[in-house]
Amino acid sequence: MIGKVFALLYQAYGEQHWWPADTKFEMMIGAILTQNTSWSNVEKAIAELKKNDSLTPEAVLAATDEQLATWIHSSGFHNVKAERLKNYAQWYLDQGGFDALDAIGTEDLKDALLAINGIGHETADDILLYAFERPVFVVDEYTRRLFYRLALIQGSEAYEDLQHLLEIMLDRDAGLFNEYHALIVRHAKEHCRKEPLCEGCPLDSICPE
Repeated sequence: MIGKVFALLYQAYGEQHWWPADTKFEMMIGAILTQNTSWSNVEKAIAELKKNDSLTPEAVLAATDEQLATWIHSSGFHNVKAERLKNYAQWYLDQGGFDALDAIGTEDLKDALLAINGIGHETADDILLYAFERPVFVVDEYTRRLFYRLALIQGSEAYEDLQHLLEIMLDRDAGLFNEYHALIVRHAKEHCRKEPLCEGCPLDSICPE
């Protein structure tokens, strides 16, 4: 059934080319900024950071807290997120940058990401999947909502339990997980909203609701 959901979503929406970013570090910043906000708000924040040439770890650290918070204001919780961006940028440089981090095994890299203040499971997995191309399935609010409505999960599963369940039901492939998560996000915006828009839903034939 999990495979059929993917096939139907892919047929309906096609390739999503996700995560939209010009660099790996920009993608990581986006993953932090998207916590508790919509992607449209993140795009505004990213645009401001680009306008101020502040999408590198060095530039993030060089900016004052006030400057950074102002630039990312649209993403919400801007003071907290400014601090998190600085924490992440410092950690990133201390570890030796992308190539050094890419040499670390997936489980160890996730543990290292989770040890950073402000990085939770979803953000860590966003970074692992989209920046480091590791085969981890990102579990977000949209994922829970969709599979709960399809009666494939109870909805109360712990993050790692649900992630494990999804990963063992699919081929463990970073490209597949990338596309699947992106399609879920697209579908959640088009149809599987908090108040579902069922008319024209590509999953209508398999959805109990």
